[in-house]
Amino acid sequence: MKELEQLKTWLEESDHIVFFGGAGVSTESGIPDFRSVDGLYHQQYDYPPETIISHSFYVRHPEEFYRFYRNRMLFPDARPNAAHRALAKLEAQGKLRAVITQNIDGLHQAAGSREVLELHGSVHRNYCTRCGESYSLDDILKMDGVPRCSCGGTIKPDVVLYEEGLDQRTLQRAVQYIRQADVLIVGGTSLVVYPAAGLIDYYQGNKLVLINKDPTARDSRADLIVTGKIGEILGQLVPDCG
Repeated sequence: MKELEQLKTWLEESDHIVFFGGAGVSTESGIPDFRSVDGLYHQQYDYPPETIISHSFYVRHPEEFYRFYRNRMLFPDARPNAAHRALAKLEAQGKLRAVITQNIDGLHQAAGSREVLELHGSVHRNYCTRCGESYSLDDILKMDGVPRCSCGGTIKPDVVLYEEGLDQRTLQRAVQYIRQADVLIVGGTSLVVYPAAGLIDYYQGNKLVLINKDPTARDSRADLIVTGKIGEILGQLVPDCG
């Protein structure tokens, strides 16, 4: 496959790679893609998922929010797949500068990646909306219903809900990394969720790689398109990560 050979050459020649990934990076770890046929957007529930995981719904119906959140968004047994391991290895080799992710599962860090920019937050960080006390995912899993702080306040996951803005500092760091990249690899994302999808417009190089199972609306912008599962592809290119 000539696309794989081209990508392999670029990886070997580069030392300023940046990876930008979405839900498709974690599907091979058993975490459903929001928009896939079997994903969250096709599950039967009392309300549409977009409504349930909105800020206003969280405020008005915390019990229903947490019922959905626990059942459909927490996967504590998920483990990093070949894509996560390959990216961590590229970073350890001094080639990859940062992972920018739309995922909230923490699997990049679990695989060993250090510079991970989480655009949409993380299920592993939770905080009391009254006093600010921090709680882990394990703490949340041990609680029933709406998790409460020892002060009596409600504990909220540090994830970006609909109607909430992205953390501007994280966004600015992502833009800076992308601007400085010699190779930008985009994988496992349909590039339809903004403002995150607009980040690729800050890339100034000529080695924009899209790795996806299906076409995206931004394919014409790419310098190289590799079609397939991202774990299988990166696992082939980075030894010992398959």
